[in-house]
Amino acid sequence: MDRRETVVGRTGNPPITAICKCWTSYRSLPQVFRSLTYSVDEDLCTAFERLPPELSSFEVNTHLSNTPGVLTTAAVVRVLDEAACRTRAKTPGRTRTALDIRLGATLTGTPPITADTATGTAVYDPFPANISGYGAYNPVILAPPAIPVPPIPTQFTVAPPAPAQDATIFGLSIQLPAGFVGFSIEMSVINQVPFLNLMALLQKREGTIRIRVGGNTQDYATEIASLPNYKIVEKLGEVISDPTETPALVWTPDMIYLLGNVSALVDVNWWLGIPFNDTSNLRLQIAELGEGILGDRVLGFQVGNEPDLYANHGHRPVGYTPQDYSNEFGVMVNAVAADANIPVHNNLLGPGVSGTWTPEDVWSTGFITTYASSLGALVVERYPNNNCAARYPNQGFGNPIDPQAVFPDYLTHASGQNIVGAYISSTQLAQAAGKPFIMFETNTASCGGFPGLSDSFGSALWAADYTLQMGFTNFSGANFHVGGVDDTYNPFLPPPTNMSTYEKWTIFPIFYGLIATAEAIGSTGTAQVLDMSANAANPYTPGYAIYEQGTIARIALFNYITDPSGASNYVATIALGGATPAQVSVKYLLAESVSVKENITWAGQTFGTRFTNDGTLSGTEQITTVACDQTAQTCQVSVPAPGLALVFLSSGAMDSAGTATQTFPTTTATNAAASATVNASALATSNGESGADRGALSSTSKGSASGARRAGGAVPGAVLLVALLAGAGVVRRAVRLG
Repeated sequence: MDRRETVVGRTGNPPITAICKCWTSYRSLPQVFRSLTYSVDEDLCTAFERLPPELSSFEVNTHLSNTPGVLTTAAVVRVLDEAACRTRAKTPGRTRTALDIRLGATLTGTPPITADTATGTAVYDPFPANISGYGAYNPVILAPPAIPVPPIPTQFTVAPPAPAQDATIFGLSIQLPAGFVGFSIEMSVINQVPFLNLMALLQKREGTIRIRVGGNTQDYATEIASLPNYKIVEKLGEVISDPTETPALVWTPDMIYLLGNVSALVDVNWWLGIPFNDTSNLRLQIAELGEGILGDRVLGFQVGNEPDLYANHGHRPVGYTPQDYSNEFGVMVNAVAADANIPVHNNLLGPGVSGTWTPEDVWSTGFITTYASSLGALVVERYPNNNCAARYPNQGFGNPIDPQAVFPDYLTHASGQNIVGAYISSTQLAQAAGKPFIMFETNTASCGGFPGLSDSFGSALWAADYTLQMGFTNFSGANFHVGGVDDTYNPFLPPPTNMSTYEKWTIFPIFYGLIATAEAIGSTGTAQVLDMSANAANPYTPGYAIYEQGTIARIALFNYITDPSGASNYVATIALGGATPAQVSVKYLLAESVSVKENITWAGQTFGTRFTNDGTLSGTEQITTVACDQTAQTCQVSVPAPGLALVFLSSGAMDSAGTATQTFPTTTATNAAASATVNASALATSNGESGADRGALSSTSKGSASGARRAGGAVPGAVLLVALLAGAGVVRRAVRLG
C-alpha cells in the first residue's frame, strides 16, 4: 500500500496528492486569493513524490516540513482539499466562506484572518511569502485541549496563611532575588537581546535584569582582536560530530563593550561562558575582558555548557563521566586563580547539566565541597521535551513528536511541578552550601521548540506557572532561552534582515507570561512564593501567594482551560482574615484561546501583531478594582478561561511591581563613519543575517536548522553600539573606529 495516500488532516481532508493535482487550477487564481501559494506549489509536490511510499502520514508531513523551500504541510493538508481548491478557482468573486476564514484568505484585501481555534482541530494561519520557511513565524495553530470531564469547580476559596515570624512554618520559599526572570542567549545572536525598551519594561517590574550570554556556542568561541566592517561576532562553520550543528565562532572585545554600554543605559547584568572544549589550552579571554570591562556588571562565568551531552555530541570521548567533568572543573579553577587579569575567583558556575546526568551524579563527586570557594552559584539547564527528531532526521533522536499530541501536557500545573521535582534535593543542598541554585537555560522544548505550541498563548500561561513553581521550590533565577528566526520559542525577535527597513520587532506570547511573572515576584528582593494548592489542587487552576517581608502582597490565579461558553470561568474567594483591605486591584493576562498567537493582552495592553512593535506596550493599562467584604473578610476575584489574574492586595504591592517605564528612541542618526542610521531592527542587526544568505546567522539555539550549515556573515556590532551611545549620550568606549 502507498501510505502517502493516507496523508489526511484531522478533519478528514483528501490526501496531499489531491492538493498537488489541484495546483494547476489553484495557481491561476488572482494573487489576492493565493495566500498559500508560497507553500502549496511544485516544490511541495515534487518533494512529496520523492518520499518512500511506506512512510506514515505524520512522517510525510515531518519530512516535508524540513524540506528547503517548503514551510510546513501538515496544516496545509488539514484544511485544503481538491474540491475546495476547484471551488476557489471557479468562483473567485464569491463571498468569504468558512474555508477561506480557516485559510486566512484575504478576499477583501484585509490582513489574513487568525482562524478560530475553538473548533477542536488544528488549523493553518498563512503568513506572507517573504517569511516562509522561518520557524519563528510558522503558521501552525494547534487545537486547544478539550474541556476537562468532570468540569472544574468554579467556586472555591483560597486562604493564604497569615504572616509569621518563621516563614518555613507554612512552606514559603526563600527570598527571591530581584531579576529572577532572566534570559539565556547564544553568543552569535548577542545583539538581538539588548533591545532597550524591552529590557526597561522588565527592569521596572523586577528591579534589574540578568542575562546569560552563552549556550552551545560558548565552548567553541575564540576571541580575536578585530573583524572587518565593525563586526563583533562571526560564525566559522559547522562543529564536527555535533548533531545539532552548532557553529564555532570568533568574537572581538567590542562584544564585551556592547554589553557594558547596554548596562550603562538599563540595569542589565551578565553571565558569560568560558570556552571549555579544550582544557589543555584554556581560552580565558572572555573572563579577562569581562572582568576588566564590565566590572561588577559581570555576575559570573559558566564552566561547561551541558557537559552531560559532551560524549554524545563528540566533544569528549565515549564514557566521559561526572567525575571527569569535576576534575576538568578543577583545571579551570586553577587556571583562573593563576591569571592576574582575572581578579575575582569565586564566581564560577557549574555543572550546567541538562538531564542526561542528574545533579546528584555530579554532587556525588564532592563537587560542591571541593570547589565551594570558587563557586558563585550552582546551575542546571532543562527543557521538558525536545523537537530534535523533527529538526534533525536520522541523527539518532528517534521518532518526531507531534506538537498537537503533547500540547495538553503543558496546560496543567503538573508540568512545572514535574520539571522542578527533580531538583528539590539539589536546592536544599545549595541552601546548605550558601549557594544560589539557578535554572540557567530553559524553555518549552529543545531544538527550537514546537510550532504552534511554543509560540501560543498556552506557552505564556505555562511559563508563568513554571517560573513561579521554580521560585516556590527555592530556585534563585530562571533564564528563558532566546534563539533566532529558525526557532519557535523566542520571547521576542527582530525582523529578518530583508524586511528590516520596513518592519519592526515581533513579541511572542511567552514574553507576556514573563512580564506578568516579573510583576508577581516584584523588585524588592524579598518576595517569597507559596503554592496554595488552589481549588483542591486542581491541575487546571493553580494559584500562588507572594509575600514581601512576611506579609502577603500579591496572589496569582491561573485558568488553563479554553471554554468560549464561559462555563469554565471561575470565581476564587480570597480569605484574608483581619488583614482584608477594602478593595484589591487585578491585572489580567488574556486571550481567546490557549492556541492563539496574537490578540493577547496584559492589563489591557498589547505588544501588537508580528512586525509591529518597538519594544513598548500599547493601549491604556486596565486595572480592575474589586471591592472586598471586610465583614466576611473576603475578596472575590473572577478568572476567565483561559487567563491569569494577578491580584494586588495593597497600593504598596502594586508599587513594588511598578510599570512606569523609561523608553528609548528606536531611530537614531549617528557618526557617518559608522554608517549608523538605526531603527528597531538595527538594534538587533536581525541576528546578523543577510538577505542573500539568511541561514548563515539566523540561529544557534539547540538544534536550529540554520546553525552553521555554511559559513556566513557577521554581526556589525559597531553600528549598534554607536546607535545606543548617540541615543542616550553615554560616555564610554564602544567601538574602535580609528
